[in-house]
Amino acid sequence: MKKSFSFLLLSLLLGTLGGTAAALGVLRWRSHDPSSLIADFYNIENAVHVSPHSIRGKMDRGSSDYLLVDLRSRQEYDKEHIVGAVSIPAYADPDTSAYGDVDRIVGAFRALPKEKDVIVYCYSMPCMTGRKIGKMLAEHGVYVKHLGIGWNEWRHFWTLWNHEHEWSATKAEEYIAKGPEPGSPKLSDTISPCIEGEFGC
Repeated sequence: MKKSFSFLLLSLLLGTLGGTAAALGVLRWRSHDPSSLIADFYNIENAVHVSPHSIRGKMDRGSSDYLLVDLRSRQEYDKEHIVGAVSIPAYADPDTSAYGDVDRIVGAFRALPKEKDVIVYCYSMPCMTGRKIGKMLAEHGVYVKHLGIGWNEWRHFWTLWNHEHEWSATKAEEYIAKGPEPGSPKLSDTISPCIEGEFGC
């Protein structure tokens, strides 16, 4: 009886160790497999990033399934912002971050409509504010998307991200609001080359 119990215990221990080693080996192999890394990269990019061109198209059509959030200081938002965007400042003023205001920021995002895709933007494409706030929110169970450009590109580099044939048909000023209110995008009959859905811009 003792021998069979010892044999059973040893078998269980060896089986557990073998299974763990095999699982770790599979995970290690998968993490170094280039095709898996590439697939993970594109899955993350598509889950998080939103094309500014698709947002401009939604504005033109009057779509209301998204909400832009401007993370710049309230002072900068009031001067000019992307039309329709609300302000949840991650900056106290243009030179002072307010990243420490976690409760205020998280609370403001939790109060936003749940049925809309919430999309943040900050100063520019390389600006880390949107990413830092996105990380902060995710740590508190709030998930947002990230506009592929920032305010500077939207306002000052319109031709950087719009299709060339649209440069003369659209103007940045038509998609910008001033003052403390979000403003409303104007409907436009500009035909976008982008399609809706998974393969849209």
